Amino acid sequence: MMKTRQKSRIVIVDDHPIFCLGMSELINREPDLTVVACPDTADRARQIIEQDMPDLMIVDISLAQSNGIELVAELRGKCPDLPILVLSMYDDSMYAERALMAGARGYVMKQRAIAQVVEAVRQVLAGHIYASDKTKEKLLNRMISRKPSAVGFSLETLTNREFEVFRLMGEGMDSKEIAARLNLSMKTVGTHRENIKEKLQLKHYTELVKAAVHWVYEMKK
Repeated sequence: MMKTRQKSRIVIVDDHPIFCLGMSELINREPDLTVVACPDTADRARQIIEQDMPDLMIVDISLAQSNGIELVAELRGKCPDLPILVLSMYDDSMYAERALMAGARGYVMKQRAIAQVVEAVRQVLAGHIYASDKTKEKLLNRMISRKPSAVGFSLETLTNREFEVFRLMGEGMDSKEIAARLNLSMKTVGTHRENIKEKLQLKHYTELVKAAVHWVYEMKK
């Protein structure tokens, strides 16, 4: 009697229920893959891993009240053998680089995830690193040139948390909204904001906001 092949068990960490549903349905069509959970917070993701380790985890880089890159780094530290694939709505090599440096084994744009996710999952499960050809090219160009971005400054000196605060500022959020989104105190957000301003050599808060808005605009072009 032929033994049934065990399916690879996948957890999707994303706070968008409709996206999770569509992604789960796509993956579950594959005979050897199955989505076993879709936690919408980092805390729930941690609980699931403590209860039963999956074969692969897919993490949204922009979780509510959390930072996807920091979650990847944390999980990589606790579970070094757990392959992680990062989803992002940002087509920017810096996000991909930060995700891979944090320990992710793949980076997929959300806009292209439906078409690429199965291939990405299979590549990562096989022990390979996955990124689109466009992302790979951008990463290589960054590694070779290490020049400031088109907006005139480099964000490489920012920590992952500072980077996230800067992005949310560029999305139009004020300090109170950022604090709520990242589950931080207003004081902590203010400290991050001052550190970012100093690292980017900007004199005033208004300059910082303008720089963040311009960077997000350029990134979405």
